[in-house]
Amino acid sequence: MAVAPDIQVLAFDVFGTVVDWHGTITREVEVLHTDVNAADFARAWRAGYQPAMARVMSGELGWTRLDDLHRMILNNVLTDFGVQLTEQQCADLNLVWHRLSPWPDVIEGLQLLRKSYTTCTLSNGNLSLLANMAKHSDIPWDLILSAEVFKAYKPHPDAYLGVASVFDVSAENVMLVAAHHDDLEAARNCGLRTAYIERPAEPGSDQPKDVSPVAANDLHCTDFIDLATQLKCLPN
Repeated sequence: MAVAPDIQVLAFDVFGTVVDWHGTITREVEVLHTDVNAADFARAWRAGYQPAMARVMSGELGWTRLDDLHRMILNNVLTDFGVQLTEQQCADLNLVWHRLSPWPDVIEGLQLLRKSYTTCTLSNGNLSLLANMAKHSDIPWDLILSAEVFKAYKPHPDAYLGVASVFDVSAENVMLVAAHHDDLEAARNCGLRTAYIERPAEPGSDQPKDVSPVAANDLHCTDFIDLATQLKCLPN
């Protein structure tokens, strides 16, 4: 039995919360192009994420899947870093987002959490990206939901409220789990409950981020195992 019976669905942000985008991209870039500062390359690629989505949500671009936005950003980053790749190498590198490695606690934590809650993604990643990522690392979701389903990138309210609609529950029956306070704030503004996950090494261990608690969150957790502990999902 869940410790909070009003919470029925745990919706998870993915990039940074579930998977280590910086570490995975850094490793692949190091193999592909040893002359580049791979850690900085990964951060630069990720830095283009919010501005690219803003172009879609403002109407400057029509609906564009994140795979295509990632490729647009990648082209600019390659130019900025003076890297030349073949078309096939670019296409293969762009798919690194489909094979990002989960943090060490994720699989066990999700298996525990699924005993009491329905788990799903709520990511700006497109459906094929999220499905391939789950397949690649055996991430045990009950359902994969994406901004692509709602044609609205977070932090648009349609993304958060869409989860409640899909499961036919109220917003307060959904808890967003994320490693980003802005994402959680937007979810709270839509009536969702929120749990923060510490991922200090998300932008790279050489540039750890502040993971201080925010009082407005319902839970503050070190990782998914801690989340399962706080939600009383650990085995007897």
